[in-house]
Amino acid sequence: MSTRSRKSEQKSGWSWKEVDGSCPEICNVVNPSWMGLIWDVFLVSNLVNASPEKHEFEHCERTVKKWASSSLDLEVKEDKHKLQDLLFFLHVPRTGGRTYFHCFLKKLYSSSLECPRSYDKLRFDPRCKPNCRLLVTHDDYSMMSKLPREKTSVVTIFRNPLDRVFSTYEFSIEVASRFLVHPNLTSAKQMALRIRSKTKGVSTLDIWPWKYLVPWMREDLFARRDARKHKDLDYVKDNDSYNMEEIVMPLHEYINDPIARDIIHNGATFQVAGLTNNSYVSEAHDVRHCVQKYQTLGEFVLEVAKKRLDNMLYVGLTEDHKESATMFGNMVGAQVISQLMASSYSMEGAANNISEQSTSFPDSKPENSHHEDPNNSTGQEANEIDSAIPSTENADTKNENMTVGALMKSYEVCISSLRKTQSRRRINSLKAISPANFSKEARLQVPKMVLQQIISLNSLDIELYKYAQDIFAKQHKHFMPKLYTTDMQESIFDISYGNPLWKVVSLVISLVFLLLLMFLIVNAKRRTSKLKI
Repeated sequence: MSTRSRKSEQKSGWSWKEVDGSCPEICNVVNPSWMGLIWDVFLVSNLVNASPEKHEFEHCERTVKKWASSSLDLEVKEDKHKLQDLLFFLHVPRTGGRTYFHCFLKKLYSSSLECPRSYDKLRFDPRCKPNCRLLVTHDDYSMMSKLPREKTSVVTIFRNPLDRVFSTYEFSIEVASRFLVHPNLTSAKQMALRIRSKTKGVSTLDIWPWKYLVPWMREDLFARRDARKHKDLDYVKDNDSYNMEEIVMPLHEYINDPIARDIIHNGATFQVAGLTNNSYVSEAHDVRHCVQKYQTLGEFVLEVAKKRLDNMLYVGLTEDHKESATMFGNMVGAQVISQLMASSYSMEGAANNISEQSTSFPDSKPENSHHEDPNNSTGQEANEIDSAIPSTENADTKNENMTVGALMKSYEVCISSLRKTQSRRRINSLKAISPANFSKEARLQVPKMVLQQIISLNSLDIELYKYAQDIFAKQHKHFMPKLYTTDMQESIFDISYGNPLWKVVSLVISLVFLLLLMFLIVNAKRRTSKLKI
C-alpha cells in the first residue's frame, strides 16, 4: 500500500489491515474528536426521545398534586359520629348497599324525606327539594360539592376488591343476558327504549356504572350467540364458567379491557375520592387517567380517600355483614329515630309542604311505583333487590314507637325476603347463558394468575379496603360495648312489656316479695312486744 494511501487513512480515522494476506479490512479506529461528537449526538437523541414522556409525567404530577391539595383542606370532624340534617349514603356498587336502603333506611325515612333522584334516580339537584333528609346514590364523593357540607353526614360500605370485581363481572353479564330473549341486538335495544319511554321508573341502563357495563356485555353476548349459530356450535370447550369464550366474555379478557380499567379497577377509591367518570369535578378525567398511567401518583388519591373515610359517620364491611348491620342499626338507625322523634311535629308540616311541591318532579316518586320489563331486561341489582319489588312494609307508614330492637327485627325479616327473591331471579337470568353458572364454587376454578392480575390492577382499592377494615375495628371497639348494654336494656323492656307470660311471672314474684316483707314486719313487731314484757 502506498505511503500516500496510509497518510490518507490516518487523516480520515480509518486504517486498512491485511487479513490472511488477502483482502483488506476496515478497522474502526475512531479519532477522539469524532468519538465526542458521536457521544453528544447520542445524548441529544435520547434527550429528545425522553422529553415527551418526562414532560407528560411532570404535567400529570402537577395536576394530581394540585387536585389533592385542594381536596385535603378539611380537618377531621370532631363530631363525625353525630348524625347531621342530611344523610348521604355513598353506595359503592356490589357492596350490598341496596339491602341497607330497603331494609333499614326505607323503614326510617318516609318517601317525602327522600331527596329527588335519590339512589337510582340519575343525578340529584338540591334545588328541587332543599329540605330532604336522605340521599342514597351511586354518585361519587364529588356530590358533596352540591350539598351543605357542614349539615351532611356520609356513610358507605366497602367490600373485598377481589370479590367486588367478580361480582361486577357477574352482574353486568347477568343483566345483559336478560336481553337474550330477543332475536337480535337491534330488537333488544328497541324494546328497551320503548319500555323506558313509557315508564317513569329508572332502569339499570340509566345507572352508573351499569349504563356503561351492561350495554358492553349485551353487545358481546349477542355477538357470541351469533357466532355459535354461524358455526353451528352446540357445545363448549371449557367447563370453567369464567372462561367459556363461546358463551360469554372470559374474565381474563374482561378485566383487561379499557372499559374495565377505566370504570371497575380501583373503582371504590376513585368513588370515595370523587374521580369516577361520573364525577362533578372538572379535572376528574385528567387526574384519574394520570393515576392510571403513573401508579406512583396513586398515593395522592389514596391519601384523599382515606381522609374522607375518616370523616364519615359510618363505614361498614360486606364481609362482616351481621356486625356491620348491627352497628349501622345502632350507630345510624338510633340517631335517625331520635332525630325524627325530636322534630316529629315540625317535620309533619314540612313533609306535607315538600310532598306537595315534589309532585312537579316525576322522578321523585317512591321507587315502589316503578314498572319493569316483563322480560326483566331492565331489572335492578339482582344480588341485592330490584326497585320494582315492593318493600315488606309500606315505606310511608312509619312506626312512631320504632326502637333499634324493632328496626333490627324488621331488617332480618326484610333481608330474608330479599335473598329469596335475589336467588330466584339470578337462577332465571343465568339460564340464558347456560352452561355458564357463576357461583362461589365456580370461582375456585379461576387460575391464580388471573386472581393475581385482578389484585395488581386494584392496588389502590386493596390499600383503601385495609384502611376501611381498621376504621371498622375502631368503630367496633368503641361502640359494641354500648350496643350490648342497649340491647340488654331493650330485651328486658321487651320481655317486661311484650310477653304476657312474663307479666304473670313478674306479678307472682311481686306478691311473694310483698308477703315475705309483711312476714318480716310481723315477726319484728312480735319480738319487740316480747322484749317489752
